[in-house]
Amino acid sequence: MKYVSTRGHAANQNFTDILLEGLASDGGLAVPEQWPRITRPKLDAMRDLAYPQLAFEILRFFADDFPGAELKRIVERTYTREVFGTPEITPLRTLEENLHLLACSNGPTLAFKDIAMQLLGNLFESVLAKQGRELNVLGATSGDTGSSAEHALKGKKGVRVFMLSPNGRMSPFQRAQMYGLQEPNIFNIAIEGVFDDCQDLVKAVNADARFKADRHLGAVNSINWARVVAQVVYYFKGYFAATRSNDEQVSFAVPSGNFGNIFAGHVARRMGLPVRRLVLATNENDVLDEFFRTGRYRPRKTAETHATSSPSMDISKASNFERFVWDMVDQDGEKVAWLWRQLDEKGGFDLSTDRAWERIEEDSGFISGRSLHADRIETIRRVRKDYGVVIDPHTADGLKIAVRHREMRIPMIAIETALPAKFEATIVEALGEKPPRPAGFEGLEDLPQRFDVMGVDAEALKAYIAARS
Repeated sequence: MKYVSTRGHAANQNFTDILLEGLASDGGLAVPEQWPRITRPKLDAMRDLAYPQLAFEILRFFADDFPGAELKRIVERTYTREVFGTPEITPLRTLEENLHLLACSNGPTLAFKDIAMQLLGNLFESVLAKQGRELNVLGATSGDTGSSAEHALKGKKGVRVFMLSPNGRMSPFQRAQMYGLQEPNIFNIAIEGVFDDCQDLVKAVNADARFKADRHLGAVNSINWARVVAQVVYYFKGYFAATRSNDEQVSFAVPSGNFGNIFAGHVARRMGLPVRRLVLATNENDVLDEFFRTGRYRPRKTAETHATSSPSMDISKASNFERFVWDMVDQDGEKVAWLWRQLDEKGGFDLSTDRAWERIEEDSGFISGRSLHADRIETIRRVRKDYGVVIDPHTADGLKIAVRHREMRIPMIAIETALPAKFEATIVEALGEKPPRPAGFEGLEDLPQRFDVMGVDAEALKAYIAARS
């Protein structure tokens, strides 16, 4: 398996080559030269595999340069009952006939990001040890990626983490999970702006090729391809759990911010998993919903990006969307580069008259919808009343749109985003009581917190990293 850039100028790389890098040298994102296809006999053989074995079978399609025995050991060390609380890792909960919730938030930070990040931490440690290298991880988070990355990489030899987050725009629980870490290899930087400003800073620093090389910068954001691949696994696991045979189809509903989670579903579908629809749910920051309705992609400016009660989705520029567009324009890197120049120069682009739009409408399986604060509150209340289950506000966005687009006799699987304990204020507003808090998280917000505040300044950020690495 070889990898290329979505913008066409970086090619012929292996999985290990792209594991530690953020943006490709031309500013694009790493993607496989071709999608692996899983044959029906192979799919049948995968149906009854336990999660670690399933993960190994899928990952080795994409990481064929990684020693198989070592990859298997890493996967088996990652996906355990001790780390995720259950041997199923992502158990399926049936709410009613053909409506399911895929529980993806049983990891150390109570968010779906743990599923990929725990693997990434172990892969990083293995590769760095073999190469005798150090890595400075620079990332941006709207809430959950940061804590998942930091908890996966804290104390790891040869790794420092510099995590940017929008100052004052995460829940108290999310802030405490990150800022409460005292490990010396963890650096939290609260940026005076929104998530898109944090993400833009990561891209600006990565664009300085000399600084990136000198400081050994790597990425854990959803732009990291290994994270996407790790998330592909639970689409297969959810499909097998919700069906009796591989002749059936399912649909997945996914709350979407940076487009990484639902793009993993797209990859699974391209590999041959029988996915009928990928239902994308946004909150008030509805750039992606607008695109899938109209063909126009128009990211909002900082002042137009809403702070909402599903804060991990308060994103206007979805990084992984570039990978999807690359696939829809017949993997034409030059065209993607041109489209992203339009994005920089004109603030957006329009594919509604492009031949790619017909493919998106007819063949991609994508459909979308928007969920607002009142919808989240109503959905949290209804799910508790009807099913006795308390869900977080992001999952509520997903379930709201899932129900809207359900089809008879087609199982609909909503991907859980996080546990409700992370968003206490919204749960109290909806239910009049605090959500259940797992053991070990009592008093989290009262612990000492350690972070630095910075403006939107790439040069200041580079100086900060240089002084600490």
